Amino acid sequence: MTTPMDVVLITGMSGSGKSVALNALEDSRYYCVDNLPPELLTSLIELEQQHHAQHIAVAIDVRSATSLPMLPSQLQLLDERGLRIKRLFLDASTQTLVQRFSETRRRHPLSSKGTTDQQRALAEAIELERELLSDLREQSHVVDTSMLRSAQLQAYVKALISAPPAQLTLVFESFAFKRGVPADADYVFDVRMLPNPHYEPSLRALTGRDAAVQAFLQQEHSVAQMQDHIQRFLEHWLGALASNHRSYVTVAIGCTGGQHRSVYLVEELAAHFAGAWPTLKRHRELDALR
Repeated sequence: MTTPMDVVLITGMSGSGKSVALNALEDSRYYCVDNLPPELLTSLIELEQQHHAQHIAVAIDVRSATSLPMLPSQLQLLDERGLRIKRLFLDASTQTLVQRFSETRRRHPLSSKGTTDQQRALAEAIELERELLSDLREQSHVVDTSMLRSAQLQAYVKALISAPPAQLTLVFESFAFKRGVPADADYVFDVRMLPNPHYEPSLRALTGRDAAVQAFLQQEHSVAQMQDHIQRFLEHWLGALASNHRSYVTVAIGCTGGQHRSVYLVEELAAHFAGAWPTLKRHRELDALR
């Protein structure tokens, strides 16, 4: 029996970390192609199928702006042939992208206006890029890299590609509201009204993964109630999301510092759903400390 080809398509904003993601896939023994013109996607896959390739990763971005409109039809053709492509879209806040371009002194691909070569303001170029890529973003699993180190992004990409194909994968992510809401979240739950272990001196330095913090939160009725409400909501709608051909659903749980309450609930929710759905978990603030 022939093993079906595993194809990952990476798109996203310039400066969002596509090269980092490709490096992670290359480490995972993917054959990687950067900046492939969209019109060559089908031909590349057909060629690699003839060579019995099993793992391919392709990055397509706004550098191929003139032929980007061709990409949806290419993807539809591949879908009709039964080839399921994992689509990842890397994003970041405009402020973060401006900072990254300023630090590297690289030129944005859309920084000039047509043949006049008039310099376009960086923020304006970024917003134009968002507009050009908006349809691709809607069809992909979004990863917000604004606050991710390269090692975090590589770990997240490797976890995402390891999920079983053709199934909806749940991604639970804890975060701190004081550092902003993740742009890749499909659903956001605010748990800042729950009792906070931070105000217990013996628990302040611990996290929601530690037994003492878990014991503290488990004795609070409001915490169990919040967990039950989130579980019921997801259990009600996950079937509909899966039937709508969604590959990933990211559920973000936020508290003030992203250390205790949100971490605890992500751990509990991931354990609860793991038996029914492929499940991943992230802790944005804790992972950044590794």
